[in-house]
Amino acid sequence: MHNGILVETEDKDVLIEGTDATSNLDKWASFQVSGRKPTPRYQHAAEVVDDKMYVIGGNHNGRYLNDVQVLDLTTLMWSRVDQKPSATGTLSVEPSVSVMLPPCAGHSLIQWGGKLLAVAGHSKEPSDSVIVRAFDVETHSWSLLQSYGKAPIARGGQSVTLVGSNLIMFGGEDSKRRLLNDLNILDLETMTWDAIEAVGTPPSPRSDHSATVQEGRYLLVFGGGSHSTCFNDLHVLDIDSMEWSQPQTQGIVPTARAGHAGVKVGDSWYIIGGGDNKTGISETMVLNMSTMVWSVATSVKGRTPIASEGLSVVCAIVNGEEVLVAFGGYNGRYSNEVHIMKTNRKGKPTSVGAGKGTFTSQTPSSNGAHVQDSLHENRVKEIMVDMPKSRNSSYAYDEARQQLAVTSKANAELEAAVSSLKAENANLKHELGISQSSNAELSKDLHSVRGQLDNEQSRCFRLEVELAELRQKLQAMEQLQKELELLQRQKAAADRVAASAVQKQSSGGVWGWLAGSPPNGKIVEA
Repeated sequence: MHNGILVETEDKDVLIEGTDATSNLDKWASFQVSGRKPTPRYQHAAEVVDDKMYVIGGNHNGRYLNDVQVLDLTTLMWSRVDQKPSATGTLSVEPSVSVMLPPCAGHSLIQWGGKLLAVAGHSKEPSDSVIVRAFDVETHSWSLLQSYGKAPIARGGQSVTLVGSNLIMFGGEDSKRRLLNDLNILDLETMTWDAIEAVGTPPSPRSDHSATVQEGRYLLVFGGGSHSTCFNDLHVLDIDSMEWSQPQTQGIVPTARAGHAGVKVGDSWYIIGGGDNKTGISETMVLNMSTMVWSVATSVKGRTPIASEGLSVVCAIVNGEEVLVAFGGYNGRYSNEVHIMKTNRKGKPTSVGAGKGTFTSQTPSSNGAHVQDSLHENRVKEIMVDMPKSRNSSYAYDEARQQLAVTSKANAELEAAVSSLKAENANLKHELGISQSSNAELSKDLHSVRGQLDNEQSRCFRLEVELAELRQKLQAMEQLQKELELLQRQKAAADRVAASAVQKQSSGGVWGWLAGSPPNGKIVEA
């Protein structure tokens, strides 16, 4: 039924009507949706933009996929997107790389600037380095983003985490099945890659792990696997100092796993599913990143898509409730089911201690009156708690209000400064776009000039070959000329010898006549 939730129990499946089904905290429930379901898959990527969950690519029966499926979280209906290449803004360094996303799996999907960035992934399309493509959710078009610096080697099964305007990529497996533990950062403002040499002991080479960021400074990496082993270790990278460490954790030790999904809700990091080379992992773990304490959020029974490898999990708003939405996975069979779980891992009030104030809800007084303080008054009380107790309460209250006014003014100035920086940043982005467009035109001109130069070089080469042949013919003609001159000299000498002989014969006839000999030496008989 539409908007119905199918909750799995030990005895049978129970269909719970309406939106109140999400009131079951920390329990996974099968969510019934309409529309044509996507092809069952795993190792896909999913991300939420506004009120829609986008599912891109994946693996089904060893066949890579490149479709874009959309689940409308308002109507709970599936639809498939007709993709197309972007008309403008496509820059390609490698001519063999297509603009459209090829069939792939093990890629990462990041929302940035109203677009979805597809990063890396296993694919049959040849590429030596990591490729970044952008999918425009408004125009449903793909563009190929040109990057600078030394792009990392192509891979899949990596983790990609958005920290500010940077993508931090760790680990994965390359096309030769070599496991990696390198650290690379892509600045999305300049599209420049940097290879990071962090200090400390990094996680061992691995793929199919998970990563998240805490307080915009600490990158947490959990689990993953090698070709023979799965891990349950936790590593932390201090992004400011670029130093690896392994923190001490408390609570229930997570089961080693790879191919799981990780999603952050407040200070809680949920680890869902995965496998250990033997079976799917049934426990959904949660790490309180403030206290570094592990606990079991829930556990599923039997062969369910939640205990699968290669599933995706996102945090979204469904029917006004913040829930985790899981899709797909593989645990002996491929899944295209949707499951949700409502969480209640938000911060809870704590007692006052050591000069720190906290907010507590008011309880009814003896006469039944209920006091509801405004946010402004609560803020004033919080400031008062931090003041020495020896001060007069009335004076402290007035001074606290003054401090709050000063703070509000400073906050307004800070917001104005932030707005100014955003405007400046927008101008820089515009100038960068113009520079990239100009660079594209120059690149085209350069390619054209290079083509003309190659043609001229080929023509020069042919001319040099013809010149060499003519030189050989000229040398042969010179040799013939010398032989002709020699024959002419020999002929002239022979002519001279012949002429001399004729002259001698003529001279011998006269003397013979004088001697009474007949001409030509003939004797005439009487």
